[in-house]
Amino acid sequence: MSGQRRTAPYGSWPSPIGAEDAAAGEALVEWVGFVGAEVWWTEVRPEEGGRAALVRHTPAGVAEALPPGWDVRTRVIEYGGRPWLPLSRDAEDGIVFTHAADQRVYRWRPGTDPVPLSPAGAWPGELRYADFAVHGDEVWCLREAVSDEAALRAVRHLVALPLDGSAHDDPSAVRELASGHDFLTGPRIEPGGSRVVWLGWNHPAMPWDSTDLMSASITADGTLTEPVRLAGGGQESITQVEWAADGSGRLYAVTDPQGWWNVHEILPEGGSRELCGRAEEFGDAMWRIGLRWLLPLDDGGLAVLHGVGERRLGVLTPDGRLTDCSGAATEWFFPATDGRRIAAVSAGPDQRRTVVLTDPASGDTEVLRAPADAGTEAWASTPHRRTYRGPDGEAVHAHVYPPTNPEFSGPEDELPPWLVFVHGGPTGRSYLTLNQEINYFTSRGIGVIDVQYGGSTGYGRAYRERLRETWGVTDVRDCATAIRGLIADGLASADRVAIRGGSAGGWTAAASLGAEPDLYRAAGIYYPVLDAVGWRTQGTHDFESRYLDGLIGPWPAAKDRYEAQSPLAGASRIRAPFVLLQGLDDTVCPPAQAERLLALLDGSGVAHRYLTFEGEGHGFRRSATVVASLQAELELYGRVLGFTPGT
Repeated sequence: MSGQRRTAPYGSWPSPIGAEDAAAGEALVEWVGFVGAEVWWTEVRPEEGGRAALVRHTPAGVAEALPPGWDVRTRVIEYGGRPWLPLSRDAEDGIVFTHAADQRVYRWRPGTDPVPLSPAGAWPGELRYADFAVHGDEVWCLREAVSDEAALRAVRHLVALPLDGSAHDDPSAVRELASGHDFLTGPRIEPGGSRVVWLGWNHPAMPWDSTDLMSASITADGTLTEPVRLAGGGQESITQVEWAADGSGRLYAVTDPQGWWNVHEILPEGGSRELCGRAEEFGDAMWRIGLRWLLPLDDGGLAVLHGVGERRLGVLTPDGRLTDCSGAATEWFFPATDGRRIAAVSAGPDQRRTVVLTDPASGDTEVLRAPADAGTEAWASTPHRRTYRGPDGEAVHAHVYPPTNPEFSGPEDELPPWLVFVHGGPTGRSYLTLNQEINYFTSRGIGVIDVQYGGSTGYGRAYRERLRETWGVTDVRDCATAIRGLIADGLASADRVAIRGGSAGGWTAAASLGAEPDLYRAAGIYYPVLDAVGWRTQGTHDFESRYLDGLIGPWPAAKDRYEAQSPLAGASRIRAPFVLLQGLDDTVCPPAQAERLLALLDGSGVAHRYLTFEGEGHGFRRSATVVASLQAELELYGRVLGFTPGT
């Protein structure tokens, strides 16, 4: 770097962050746990076809824990879940895990090869397992049995697998413990082994709508008594349940009877006691089975992740005092504890995902796995939060990433082009962290506003419920509110705005072109949902098969809304050019939906490019695909928004 900025038009700044860097992204580190004194985690490796390696932190550095080739990943509910567990605090007892290729459960002990504990299914992936617990000489877990390879239908049970491996070729050796709901989490066994709890929910509810906390006693022969519901149901979503670690028998739940996922103690006599009532979230949407935001500690305290639109690490004492110990990190993921220390993945506005080990008592934090040094940190945009007000005064939250380049600045009489990012939820959120895909644009002089539209998690149930039956309306309006707020602030120009999104975000981007033809000048639309009627009838996997009941309404009573709120309904009003990017193997949002949109635009004169990719499904995974897509987007934005893209 020269140390002196030069002036050049926004969007044209040269940048060292290429499409290849954005495609590489950051290492996906997940599912942290303790094995003896060591911290282990899974690490997805794109260069190995997306294999999830189980790795360990040792005094000599990070090393793979299992023999070569094992892929520690489960397909439960398609989005996955917690795929491994140490069998005890003694590392010599080893671990159990699900192997991605056949979805069977294996046991591994140091110095041996993994051996199967579960029987093979009729085809690889027919039987899937996740979210383990140890009870005597068995491992208890969730089992999902799918009836077809697309997982359109499934049944779920809590089951017990013998640790001696006797069930690997004898399905009758697998004991079914409980069922009773369409969906289940894995079991949580009380220390001492006399009671077990789990969460369940039924169609058409999603787990952020309504869940039941179920409990049963464990008999002397290891069977369960008739389950009873302790809490939940109605408009209450319990997203996690855990027993106290100190043997006291206390039971904790992260639940939202007051509209925020807060920590409660479930009382033996019935009901619950709120431990730290705040207008903050101490949990999140359960998109994956076995996610945790609360960890009981040996001293009776609780490690918690909490915040509004963020997740900070704190310790909650039994008397309700909450002390943060997260440092500068504003997002914490996949926490684990040995009873005293906490290991987790942390990130923040100026920090990519890092595996850390922290001691709340001393305040000491050790980095176990630092992100690779990309050498481009100076080109990274530092985001900030911003809240705008919609037409009716409703809050619309957003993350703002200003154009950033240490070598260039824009002309004083020019405003930068802006790109509206729409996350793929719709019941989800984006993280306010360093993001190479965003920096690909901002380092060239293009601003990014990442909108946390109504329906996003992190802001309480009422904010999530703003999207109920209004998908295609509320999300579109909130994106327009955010970018108009930037324009009103004098930071953006009304004639230099584009929008982009994938999957559910592609739905919003496409719908926005029709709903706001005078606002958006271009769009990047990735593997979108475009036709709600077709998406409902073509069949999607079981977990999401009734999702639209809440997003649009029950079928067929809400048929008119399905048609009116779909992006296809606004096709005749689209005037802005766009690039549509589609995987040809996408079974969630198949190419037929994209082709229906293009057919409706035939003869309209709307400029567009339709790029298809062999071998890609829902969500692009190949580097070459991501590179081609980003380059096509940037070329479009430059041509329409009036700049020559920086190299």
